[in-house]
Amino acid sequence: MTTKRTPGRGRSKSRRAGFTLMEVLLVMAILVIMGTLVVANFSGILFKSKAKSAKIQLQAIGKALDLYQIDMNSYPASAIGLRALMERPTDLDPSMIWGGPYLKRDVPPDPWGNAYLYEVGLNDFELQVYKIWSAGPNQKNENGKDGTDDIV
Repeated sequence: MTTKRTPGRGRSKSRRAGFTLMEVLLVMAILVIMGTLVVANFSGILFKSKAKSAKIQLQAIGKALDLYQIDMNSYPASAIGLRALMERPTDLDPSMIWGGPYLKRDVPPDPWGNAYLYEVGLNDFELQVYKIWSAGPNQKNENGKDGTDDIV
């Protein structure tokens, strides 16, 4: 007994074995969209974590500055900066006992790889106050007219 074959039936099975170009392009487009969403969300999380890390480092440096102030009765001069936390300033009166180093390691750079900025001045009551901050990812300090990303 012979079976009768319809001419189009055998071909359609072999044609459907692979993917069409349109199906491949659709899958690629979906993957690109999903990848874009993941990258966009990740960059926001990365910035927040770096900002949080900078704030924690600033708190630790602030505590070291307070210890310095207790020992020396003043904060380090702006010109000397945060180096005074690790090595005795050369302009100190020899009779004063420097109790440092006030940090276990050198002052680390901020999460964007730049040095923390420091200045000391007087407040309205003529008391000495300090300010330490990171210029943030835009690398401009407050004097650079763009302090939008500063972390204080």
